[in-house]
Amino acid sequence: MSAISVGQAAVLGVVEGVTEFLPVSSTGHLKITEGLMNIPVDDQSVVGFSAVIQVGAIAAVLVYFFKDIKRIVSAWGRGLTNKNERYHHDYKFAWWVIAATIPIVVVGLAAKKLVEGPLGSLWVVAGSLIVGSGVMWCADQMGRHKRGEDDTSFKDAMLVGCSQILALLFPGFSRSGATMSTALILDLDRVAATRLSFFLGIPALTGAGIYELKDALGAGVGAAPLVVGTVVSFVVAYASIAWLLKFVAKHSFNAFVIYRIVIGLALFGLLAAGTINA
Repeated sequence: MSAISVGQAAVLGVVEGVTEFLPVSSTGHLKITEGLMNIPVDDQSVVGFSAVIQVGAIAAVLVYFFKDIKRIVSAWGRGLTNKNERYHHDYKFAWWVIAATIPIVVVGLAAKKLVEGPLGSLWVVAGSLIVGSGVMWCADQMGRHKRGEDDTSFKDAMLVGCSQILALLFPGFSRSGATMSTALILDLDRVAATRLSFFLGIPALTGAGIYELKDALGAGVGAAPLVVGTVVSFVVAYASIAWLLKFVAKHSFNAFVIYRIVIGLALFGLLAAGTINA
């Protein structure tokens, strides 16, 4: 019998789609939802399932930013054979994304057992939600929001890319939250910070989903729940991306900060009361 039913997969797909790119921690919300549905959060197949349905959200990014991605990939391809094209920002940006993904891949492989074990606890998620909120608030206050997407550099990409490790090691910190906060500290404006977070998430999350697919299928999650969860996450994530880009163009991240603190405190309360299992 599948560790996750089709109905549960649909619910988790909605949670993944809504939260993957919002700075509120999709991993944290998935673990909380799994806990509320009595799904073991540290089960190997469940961890794999969570990684696989992220591919649906990533597919939404690929579709939403298709023109931008096509432009960047085309510039990268031309630059491989034409020296003159290598001065183009899009060519450089493609290499920056590749380089900035290497640190999280190395740490992810090295710390896999730790992430799936002790660091996967809901106690860690609750603490990370609250600590990450403080980091995000400080970053939004410190940042001067004076640099746009065309002003990004290799240093920016590497620092923002490395910040993804925080979310990997501390589920609940939020990959989007970590990357956006780092970009804001580097004085990128909110829209540029958000878009950079999207682009850096494509290779990291796609690779994680493909890597975990064998564990999800081999350890107890059926093909039907995986398909349903992935398709639902794609549809919901597409709408979430469109909303987020409009929101950050006119608002600060304070609403997300408050929400994360409330969820973190509520989770601490549920865990302390024994309502859900860590």
